[in-house]
Amino acid sequence: MRTSQPQTIFLKDYRVPAFLVDHVDLRFELFEDGARVHCTLAMRRNPDSDSSDKSLELDGDSLTTLESVSLDGKPLEGSAYEDRDDKLTLHEVPDQFNLGIVTWIEPQNNTRLEGLYKSSGMFCTQCEAEGFRCITYFPDRPDVMARFRTRVEADKTRYPILLSNGNDVEKGDLADGRHFVTWEDPFPKPCYLFALVAGDLLEKRDTFKTMSGRDIDLRMYVEPRNAEKCDHAMDSLKRAMRWDEEVYGREYDLDIFMIVAVDDFNMGAMENKGLNIFNSSCVLASQETATDMAFQRIESIVAHEYFHNWSGNRVTCRDWFQLSLKEGFTVFRDSCFSADVGSPTVKRIEDATMLRTAQFAEDAGPMAHPVRPESYMEITNFYTLTIYEKGSEVVGMIHTLLGPDLFRKGSDLYFERHDGQAVTTDDFVRAMEDASGRDLSQFRLWYEQSGTPELTVRDEFDDAAGIYRLTIKQSIPDTPGQTDKKPQHIPFAIGFLGAEGESLPLKLAADDADAPTDRVLELTDASHTFEFHGLSERPVPSLLRGFSAPVRVFYPWTREQLTFLMSHDSDGFNRWDAGQRLAVDVINSLVSSTDGNVDAGLVEAYRSLLADSSLDQALVAKMLQLPSEAYLIELADQPNVPAIHRARERVLAHLARSLRDELLACYHRNTLRGHYEVTPEAVARRSLRNTALAWLLHIDDEEGRTLATSQFNEADNMTDRMGALRALVNSGYEKEQEQALADFYQQWKDDPQVVEQWFAVQSGSTRTGGLRKVHELMEHPAFDWKNPNKIRSVIGVFAGQNLPAFHAEDGAGYQFLAEQVRKLDDSNPQIAARLVSPLTRWRKFAPVHGEQMKSALETVRDKSGLSRDVYEVVHKSLAGQ
Repeated sequence: MRTSQPQTIFLKDYRVPAFLVDHVDLRFELFEDGARVHCTLAMRRNPDSDSSDKSLELDGDSLTTLESVSLDGKPLEGSAYEDRDDKLTLHEVPDQFNLGIVTWIEPQNNTRLEGLYKSSGMFCTQCEAEGFRCITYFPDRPDVMARFRTRVEADKTRYPILLSNGNDVEKGDLADGRHFVTWEDPFPKPCYLFALVAGDLLEKRDTFKTMSGRDIDLRMYVEPRNAEKCDHAMDSLKRAMRWDEEVYGREYDLDIFMIVAVDDFNMGAMENKGLNIFNSSCVLASQETATDMAFQRIESIVAHEYFHNWSGNRVTCRDWFQLSLKEGFTVFRDSCFSADVGSPTVKRIEDATMLRTAQFAEDAGPMAHPVRPESYMEITNFYTLTIYEKGSEVVGMIHTLLGPDLFRKGSDLYFERHDGQAVTTDDFVRAMEDASGRDLSQFRLWYEQSGTPELTVRDEFDDAAGIYRLTIKQSIPDTPGQTDKKPQHIPFAIGFLGAEGESLPLKLAADDADAPTDRVLELTDASHTFEFHGLSERPVPSLLRGFSAPVRVFYPWTREQLTFLMSHDSDGFNRWDAGQRLAVDVINSLVSSTDGNVDAGLVEAYRSLLADSSLDQALVAKMLQLPSEAYLIELADQPNVPAIHRARERVLAHLARSLRDELLACYHRNTLRGHYEVTPEAVARRSLRNTALAWLLHIDDEEGRTLATSQFNEADNMTDRMGALRALVNSGYEKEQEQALADFYQQWKDDPQVVEQWFAVQSGSTRTGGLRKVHELMEHPAFDWKNPNKIRSVIGVFAGQNLPAFHAEDGAGYQFLAEQVRKLDDSNPQIAARLVSPLTRWRKFAPVHGEQMKSALETVRDKSGLSRDVYEVVHKSLAGQ
C-alpha cells in the first residue's frame, strides 16, 4: 500500500527508460481466493539510453507474494534480486533477455479498485495510471510500449466470459471444470492500457462496416438484469465510429471492439485497447431508468473512450506530465462530436459552465497546475478539470487560430508522424505548426502557465470620426509556484450590435469594404488597442463570442446593455452569457440587502424568453436556469454562502410569482405525446417543462403541486419522473415528497443506478438534504461504502452541491467531510483524495468559515498512515502561498 510522505516527481528529471519491453506474455489463473499471474517479458536495453547500469528495476505495488523469478528460463536464486514492497531489482541482467515472474495477488480484497479486483462477482481491471504494477512487477511507465498476448483461465461455470485486449485467437476447456481464452493485441501499447474481465455476463452484439469495407464485431457485456439498457450505448458507439471516419479520417483497427459495464469503478470509463471498461452509470440507459442528461452523458463518454483509440492508444503520452496530450485532445474531439449530433450552442454553454464554475476554481486554488504540470506526488490527483477541460480548450483555441481545414491537416500529420509512439504536447503543437505554417511558440505558454487569464476591456467612441476603440489588457493571477507570468496568445472573438440589434461590420481599416460581422482578434501583448472604423453610432460590444478562450472578461456592461444582448445577440452563447451576467448582477445586489427589490427588467427579460417561440428552445431551456450557487460563490471575494443562497432563492421566488401564468403555459405547451426520443427538440421541451414545474413548486403553488404529483405517477420516462420528484423534494409539500420518495425507492430498489439518483436528489436538496438527512442515507441498506458511485451520490453531492448545508455556520459539514475522507483513505484513497477537494479552498472564504475548513483539513492531515493520494492534496492545501 502506498503510504504518506511521497516524493515529488519532476518533469525536468525525465529520462528515457533504460530497458524496453518488446513482448509481454501473460497467463492468469483466477480463483476465488486469489489469482496467480505468470508474466514473461521479452526485454532489451534501450539504445537511446545513456545508462550503463547492469541492474534492472521494476515497479510493484501491493503484490501479495512473489513466487518465482527466472531469467531466460532459468530460475534465479534470492541473492540475484531484491524484492521490496514497491520494487523488484535484479542486480545484473544482459542486454537482451526473457524475464519470467510469477506473482500471487488477492483481487477479492482489493478495495482500491486499482489493478485487478472483483466487482459484483466479476474480475476486472483498472490500470491507468499505475495500476498494472498491482498485478505484476513491470516497468510501469507509458513510454514502455509492448505487444501483449494474454491467456485467462477460470472456472467455466462462474466465469463463462473471459476477455482481454485485442482479438481472441485460442480457447478451450481445461481440467476441473475450468477453461481458457487467449487474446492477442497486435499493436504495441503501454501497460496502463491493459485490460482483463472475467464473469458471468450477458453478451450483446452488433456490427459496424468501416469506410474501407471491413466488418467490425461490436460487443457489449453486462449483467443479465441490464440486458435492456444497451441499445443507446451501442448506437452511440456506431455514431462515434462513423464521425471519427468522416471528421478525422480515423478507422478502427482491430476486428473486435468491446465494452463492459462495471458497478464498482473509480472513474467514468477507461479506453483500454479494444476492451473499454465503463462505470455502469456511464453506459447503461433506458427511458425508464435514465434521464435525458444521462443519455447525453453516455453518448459523450462512449465517444470519448472510442476516440482514444487514436488520440491516446495508437499515439500515447511519453510520461504522465503529458496526460492532456491524450485527454485534452480527446475531450475536444468528443465535445465536437456532441455538438454535431446535438445543439452546438447548448454544448458550448455546458462546457463553459463547467470551466467557469469548477475549473476556474481549480485554477485559483492550492492544487492549481498547468495543463502540462511540472511536478506531482501522486499522478491520480492530476486527473483534473485542468488536464481534461482546460486541455480541451487549448486544443480548441488551436482549431480557432488555424481554422478547420488546417487543423485537420495538422491532426493527420500528428497521427501519421507519431503512430505507435509515446510523445509530448510539444510534438502535437509542432505537428500543427508544420502543417499550417503558423508559429505557435507563444501559444505553448497555455501548456506551461497555470491560472485563468483575466481580460479587462475598456472602450471609447469617437463620434466625429466614426471610430470605436477597444483596449484589452490581459493578466494572469499568481498561482502556487508561479508568479510574474508572460502574456499568452489568446483568440478573442467579437461582434458589434447596432441600436436595432443588427450585426455591424468590424472594419479594422477605413477602406475595408468587405469587413465581416464576426472577427477573432489575436491577443499576444499585455495590452492591445483595436480601432474599428465606419461606425455611425456607438455599438454594443459582444465579447468573447462562443467562449473563444478560457478566460475571465471584465467589462462595465450596464443592465440595459445585458438585457439588449440577451434579446438580440446573434451569437447564442453570448445571448445566454448576457442573461447569466444580468442575473448575477441582480442576485449580488441583494446579497447584502434584506429590503432591496428584484429588478423588474430581469422579470421582463425572462417573460420575453418564455413568450418567444421563435428562439431555439434548447437555448431557452439553458437561459431559464439561474446562475448556480457554486458559480456565484466562485465570483465572490470571501463569499457569504448563506447570504448568496438567500438572495438567489429570493430572486427565483420573485420570478416564479411574477411569471406564474407564463410558467403554467410553458409547462402545458411543452407536454410531449408519443414515443420517447432523445432529440435536441424533445430534450429542450422536457427541460423547459421541468424547469417551469420546479419554479412553480419553489413557491408552493397548488396547481404546480397537482401537476407534479400527476407527472410523477404518470411519467413514462425517468427525465419527467425525476423532474417531478426533484420539484417535490425541493418544495414545502412534505407529505407529497415523502410519499414520492417512498414510491420511487420501492419501484427502483433493485436498480443500483436509479438508486444512486434517488440518493443524490435527497443529499443535494437545500430543503431536505441537511447533515441529518445525509447520515440517514449513509445508514440506508442500499448505501455501500465499497461502491464509489454510492459515495459520490451521497457524500459528494452533499459537499459539492448542497452548499448552504455544507457551509453551515457551526462547521459541522466540514468536520463531517473530514471524517469520511479519513475513513475512505484506508480503503480507496483515490476517491478520498477527490472527496476532500471542497475543503481545499479554505482561503477563499471569510475567516470564520476558512478557519473551520482549515481545522477539518488538519484532522485529515494528522491521520496516521495517510495515503500518498490524500497526503498531496491536504499538504498542498495547507502550505503557505
